[in-house]
Amino acid sequence: MKKLVSLAVLTALLAACAETTQSTGSNYGSDGFGEETLATENLNDAYLLAPAPRYYIGNAYKVEDVQYIPTEDFSYNQTGMAGIIPTELNGTKTSNGEVYNMNQMVATSKTLPLPTIAKVTNLENGEDVIVRVNNRGPFVNTRIMDLSAAAAQKIGLTNQSKVQIQVLPEQSIAVKNATLGAKEVTNASATEEPAVQEEPKPAPVATPTGDYSVQVAAFYAEDSANSLLARMRNYGDAVVVKEGDMFKVRIVNLDAPSARRVIDTLRSNEGMAPGLLKNGRWINADSI
Repeated sequence: MKKLVSLAVLTALLAACAETTQSTGSNYGSDGFGEETLATENLNDAYLLAPAPRYYIGNAYKVEDVQYIPTEDFSYNQTGMAGIIPTELNGTKTSNGEVYNMNQMVATSKTLPLPTIAKVTNLENGEDVIVRVNNRGPFVNTRIMDLSAAAAQKIGLTNQSKVQIQVLPEQSIAVKNATLGAKEVTNASATEEPAVQEEPKPAPVATPTGDYSVQVAAFYAEDSANSLLARMRNYGDAVVVKEGDMFKVRIVNLDAPSARRVIDTLRSNEGMAPGLLKNGRWINADSI
């Protein structure tokens, strides 16, 4: 009799487990976590929806021969690897003119407008966080996003992890409108300084002193390239290089330490995402 009762209990338990497993499987995507619900109950920090100094999209650029085209995409829903923004960048300017705060829920993206509001889910444990995307990066092809230390901690990310990134359209449009007001969208080719009225002088011909060149921007219009060239001379030996139909503004004749300084300064001061060449070949801008 006892054996019969035990068998009945065991059968009931197995049936309950099977029912739970089947129910769970029907509610989750291929990565193990649901994609259908964009929970926004933790969107409670005022800075997430605060106006930014500028609404920044930017021009297309390359990282190790891979081209990235920043664009406004309120339906963005991607999975990929995410890492953590280095702590030494705390207090530096972001690409849209904010000050990076490692204790806020913020993140970087190669292509999303700045700022954009997104939900990031750690696909290894199901934890999620709402972040304000306010900087360009990461400038490597192995990751699609880097998170602040606070945001990474919230979803249990200690090094790198596969995540799902979903733009929150309502909140992103709200922060865009709050930022723009009467302002215009700012692209990397736009200048916040008055246009140079005088005709730019050709860049000086210099004896090469280094193997590295930093590409600032590329234009179809030579006038646009020359206008930017005048300002880029503040950062080094700036030239316009014509390749095919494009006029490319580069700072040339750099050694590795100088190239690193130019890249960091352009990111911080100009909100740009410069590329890097060594002996005419594209390399990762963060490899030096």
